Amino acid sequence: MERIEGVEPVVVVSDGTGETAQRVLSAALRQFSDRDLAPELFPLVKTVGQLEAVFKHAARQGALVVSTLVQDGMRRDAARLAREHQVRHHDVLGPLLDELEAFLERRPVEVPGLLHRADARYYRRIEAIEFTVRADDGKDGSMLVAADIVLVGVSRTGKTPLSTFLAHKGFKVGNQPLVMERPVPEALYRCDPRRVFGLTLDPAALQEIRRARLREMGMSDASPYCDMGYILGELDLAERLFRSQRWPVLDVTHKAVEETAASIVRLLQEQGLAGPEGEVSQLG
Repeated sequence: MERIEGVEPVVVVSDGTGETAQRVLSAALRQFSDRDLAPELFPLVKTVGQLEAVFKHAARQGALVVSTLVQDGMRRDAARLAREHQVRHHDVLGPLLDELEAFLERRPVEVPGLLHRADARYYRRIEAIEFTVRADDGKDGSMLVAADIVLVGVSRTGKTPLSTFLAHKGFKVGNQPLVMERPVPEALYRCDPRRVFGLTLDPAALQEIRRARLREMGMSDASPYCDMGYILGELDLAERLFRSQRWPVLDVTHKAVEETAASIVRLLQEQGLAGPEGEVSQLG
C-alpha cells in the first residue's frame, strides 16, 4: 500500500479477526474527526515471520501499528519488532490481560479467536436475531410476550435499527408500531411491563425524518404522514399509552442507536433482567 498524500496510515494486526482492534480504533478515531486515517487490516497472523513482515510494511509506510495478540510470546515479539523497525505501536489487549492475570491469579489460555467461537452464546445470538426479524414491525403480535425486550413507538422512531442492534447483543426483541387508526395487539398488554420501552421523538425532527423517507421512496411529502397535526396526534396517543401502562419512555431525538440500547440494557440490569452482553435473564 503506497502512502496517500494527506492520509495517515494505520496498520491493524491480530492473531484473530482483528475486529476488536478495529472497533477500539474506530471509537478512538471519533475524537480526531479532522484527521484522515486509513486502517489496513492484517488478520490471522500466527507466526513471528508473518508478524515481522507486517512491521516491515508499517515501517515503509510510516504507519502506526495497533495490535490484538493474545499469546504472550507474540506480544513480546511485537514490542521487539516495533523497537527494531522504529515503528509506533499500541498493544490493545496486553495491558488488560496482564491486569486480569494479576487480579484473577491465573494465566490466560492464550487461544486466539475465542470471542468468535461458535459456542452456546453464539447460537443464542443467532436465535435472537432470527426471532427479532420475525417479530419486526408488528408482523406477529403474538410473539411479543416471548420477547426479552419490546419496543413501542410511532412510525420512524427507529424501532427496527434499535431492535437489530439489540438482537446482535443476544436479546430477542419485538417491536410494535403505533398507528392511530389501528389497535395494538392484545398480547402487548400481557408483556412484562419492565421489558417494554416506549420510544418518542421531537415532533419537528420526526416530521423531517418522515419527509426524507418519502422523498427516498419517490413519493410526495404532502401527505397526512408528514402533517404536523397528525404527528402531534400520534405522539399524544403514544404518550397516553406509555403513561397508562407505566412503561419506561426513551426520547431518541438525535440519539445514536448504541446510546439508546445502552440505556435499555442498563434499565434491565437494574431490575435483574439482563446480565453481561449476550446474557439474558428470564427472572420474574
